[in-house]
Amino acid sequence: MTECSTRRREILDAAAELFARKGVAATTIREIADRVGVVSGALYHHFPSKLAIVDELVIDYLEELQRRYRAIDSRDLDPRSRLQAIVDTSLAVAHERPHATAVYQDELPHLRKRSPGTRASELADEVQQAWIDTIEDGKRRGAFRNDLPADVFHRFIRDCVWLSTRWHTADDAYTTHRLAADCVTIFLDGFAVDTHCSHPDSQHDAPAPAAA
Repeated sequence: MTECSTRRREILDAAAELFARKGVAATTIREIADRVGVVSGALYHHFPSKLAIVDELVIDYLEELQRRYRAIDSRDLDPRSRLQAIVDTSLAVAHERPHATAVYQDELPHLRKRSPGTRASELADEVQQAWIDTIEDGKRRGAFRNDLPADVFHRFIRDCVWLSTRWHTADDAYTTHRLAADCVTIFLDGFAVDTHCSHPDSQHDAPAPAAA
């Protein structure tokens, strides 16, 4: 990695942490520069504006999701297993990159309005389509209910996955993998005791998530 690319990475990491904690609007270029240990003007050698930093953070995050989702596609899984893999992978990335996840969640709607048709918007559409395609495939095969719109189900389960990062941490005794499995089980099989399919580990008590 060159000195320039190393510095860009440092700027992106520092900005992601500040954006996640304070929000983009409340974070200044000077704060990002101070965190990296350079003068404010030096940041403009790497990024033309604060919004350019936001854009690159979101693009970098979505490219990582896209890469991992494509790896799932190559495994030729049945719809339920594929949905499980998508949830598992999404949570893994979220815990590996919590600050970038927060920026993605908070800033993507603004970015779509500000710059429709950009790389970030295209990537977001592709990432979303991976979920929709899996849900639609499950409906066609009779694995998922056919009376609910795929996009509505997608929004419910997607928000459950992304928002769980606000109360669940990677070092929780209630593991990320178990969280992913339970998320899919609840959405596909329900929570009532008379459901037709129970979680494979339901006979064992799992550690409770840490209190919010």
